[in-house]
Amino acid sequence: MTGTGTEPGTARPELLRIEGVTKAYPGVVANADIGFTVGAGEVHALLGENGAGKSTLVKMIYGLVKPDSGAMHLHGRPYAPAKPAEARRLGVAMVFQHFSLFEALTVAENVALGMETPPPMRELATRIRAVSEEYGLPLDPSRLIGDLSAGERQRVEIIRCLLQDPKLLIMDEPTSVLTPQEVEILFRTLRQLSAEGTAILYISHKLEEIRTLCDAATILRRGRVVGTCIPKDRSAREMAEMMVGATLTPPQRVPGPKGEVALGVSDLSVASPIPFGTALKDVSFTVAKGEVLGIAGVAGNGQDELLLALSGELKTDPDKLRVNGQPAGDLGPTERRRAGLVAAPEDRYGHAAAPDMSLVENAFLTAGLRRQLARGGFIDWAKTRAFAEEIIADYDVRTPGPDVAARALSGGNLQKFLIGRELLQGAGVIVINQPTWGVDAAAAAAIRQKILDQAAAGAAVVVISQDLDELLEVSDMFAVLNEGRLTRPRPVQGLSMDEIGLMMGGAHGMEVAHHVE
Repeated sequence: MTGTGTEPGTARPELLRIEGVTKAYPGVVANADIGFTVGAGEVHALLGENGAGKSTLVKMIYGLVKPDSGAMHLHGRPYAPAKPAEARRLGVAMVFQHFSLFEALTVAENVALGMETPPPMRELATRIRAVSEEYGLPLDPSRLIGDLSAGERQRVEIIRCLLQDPKLLIMDEPTSVLTPQEVEILFRTLRQLSAEGTAILYISHKLEEIRTLCDAATILRRGRVVGTCIPKDRSAREMAEMMVGATLTPPQRVPGPKGEVALGVSDLSVASPIPFGTALKDVSFTVAKGEVLGIAGVAGNGQDELLLALSGELKTDPDKLRVNGQPAGDLGPTERRRAGLVAAPEDRYGHAAAPDMSLVENAFLTAGLRRQLARGGFIDWAKTRAFAEEIIADYDVRTPGPDVAARALSGGNLQKFLIGRELLQGAGVIVINQPTWGVDAAAAAAIRQKILDQAAAGAAVVVISQDLDELLEVSDMFAVLNEGRLTRPRPVQGLSMDEIGLMMGGAHGMEVAHHVE
């Protein structure tokens, strides 16, 4: 499908035109005859489920990947960047989902690294201050990246792009680490850029944001354009169903009585083993059988440290953490799994999975004990393969088979596999950090339903997430991590977004006072 005069967004002067672009890899066609247009100043959403071909497409636009066939035009002229530096020179910039910043360097030094011919540092610092203030994203050029919040780090990435005076800005999941207040600031900046004529190609799984921000949307499914729409004229559910080509059923909560406390954490304080990490300070909470505790917070406020402390990778005094009433603070990960606690960390590559190992091997890594995948000290490969195939089937993991390396999967499909690996172990206590990170709307709904099913079956579940909608959908109780401190858990029912935003911004005293009233 190619761009036509009737497509959304063509009322504006045309900036980018994609015509018949195709890219294939061994065994898979990532993009097939892709075509659409983006107008100058248009905020254009690129939507699709995991594996739909969005990443490959924007990599071609940014010069990271070369198309097999088809054509691109920028400002009406043929456009075929051989590398990102050429794309940037022609006015195309990109803010990636995962930041590419050096924590031990300053803001100005990081910005300089992204420039072909950076000016003297003092001049660059002046330009950073001026541009950041002009677009409502104030930054101190002398601060170390390691000392910045996730929202401030994103500002660095955006300012680095804006200093190039781009005409097309590609943004991949830009709000995944931001508070509601920071999202509003970002949207004001993007609207200002749009008013000045900069086009924005916007990728996000947060469909309500798409409805709020975007002028037009192109929907991909299995590498092909399957439709276009004006987001404000469609509901989030309608767009999600266009993406997957099927009717979606929202997660259903099965109400039931809560049991006795299965996980108890008392005055937990641990130093962070992560450079520029955040120490946990007097964290306390309980989770009962059948209950889901949602823990929110902007990235970098202790979420990774909390996962490490709960999983057993960070040990503490025995009584600081109890599983089913038994002291477990000094147990390692294997002993905690034996006691009935499983954990899924945020980092897919290197922490949750061994990227170069097959899915079968990765299935064994954490499930060998609880699924009894070894006998007499030897791995039962037939049983382990059957378990990997069970995960693939139950969680709709798009892969040629269980023998492919973990790194060969898209991020969203690997996420589905890793969450399935933990939830299928039958544990009584489940801890998950970012359960739907980078997955599409249908997969996110399916994972959330699986979490609710585990709670309905009697598991105590802790969900750590930066997605507030997700937490409000699955949680019974809600708390916020801020600078390593946890607010007192409160029932989700009755919480307003304003209250949540204040809690995420560090209003501990206000939250506690409200709770006590």
